Amino acid sequence: MSQQSLRAKMSRVIEFNADSSRLARFIDISLILLITANIAAIIIESVDSISAQYSQAFYYFEMFSIAVFSIEYVIRVWSSPELKEERYSDDLKGRLRYMLSIPALIDLVAILPFYLTFFFAIDLRFLRVFRILRIFKLTRYSNAMNTLLQVLKDESSSFFAAFFILSIVLVLASSGIYLLEHDIQPEAFGSIPAAMWWATATLTTVGYGDVTPITPLGKIFGGLITIIGMGMVALPAGILASGFSAQLKRNRTLYATKVASAYDDGILSHEERIELKELQLELGISEHEAELLFQNYHSKLVKHYKRCPHCDHLL
Repeated sequence: MSQQSLRAKMSRVIEFNADSSRLARFIDISLILLITANIAAIIIESVDSISAQYSQAFYYFEMFSIAVFSIEYVIRVWSSPELKEERYSDDLKGRLRYMLSIPALIDLVAILPFYLTFFFAIDLRFLRVFRILRIFKLTRYSNAMNTLLQVLKDESSSFFAAFFILSIVLVLASSGIYLLEHDIQPEAFGSIPAAMWWATATLTTVGYGDVTPITPLGKIFGGLITIIGMGMVALPAGILASGFSAQLKRNRTLYATKVASAYDDGILSHEERIELKELQLELGISEHEAELLFQNYHSKLVKHYKRCPHCDHLL
């Protein structure tokens, strides 16, 4: 077997798609379970009593996970020229571009802290924080998370505007409560930066209650800030909700367009079915919705094309 054919085979095994073999599906499910087990182990290990009792088991499991994730990362980088994206087609430049992609960087972050311990003295608590970032490896297998990341990217300017306005209100709120309360409560509102804790808790409508205004004007001002905060919290949430809804609508429209294009010639080939299945998985289209689209376009074909009396195929 040549190197290129082996690379193509490894790419088909490691990259999940609609035409994946049972081995590829088994590997994907195994990696998902291993990532989930890693997150659970990191959380449980933070309990000192459990960590002390099972430290050896946690160590061996960590070594096993690092070995698996390292092999996965090397295979993904090595086989990246076999991906469909044209920018990865070149052997050297394509691999470099893939290594700088978000999924590859997430895979690297999952194993890099361990290897850094060979060169730098790193606090284990600091290392544990970085190990928890392995949870982002699950985004490779989650269409919902990918959709959310796409929404955040598309609506980044709107989010920036919302948080910019929120920052202005935060400064005004902390400055106002400082002027009204700093003489009465110097320990809580002795400076504008100190007052920002109260302003943040109030604007987000959390209201911890550890710091509260006691003067009449301070209470009135605090009430106004609370009311304003209710609207400010709803602003980013509204942007996220509308953006998520718009992205789902774009996904459905794109998939419907691809289905219509595939049915243009009256024949839906095996290759077109595989391509549509991959697009369905990528866009997070449900099986029920995809089946309704297929039935819709198939019924239109029956009306516009005649059937062969011998094989019953559309003509």
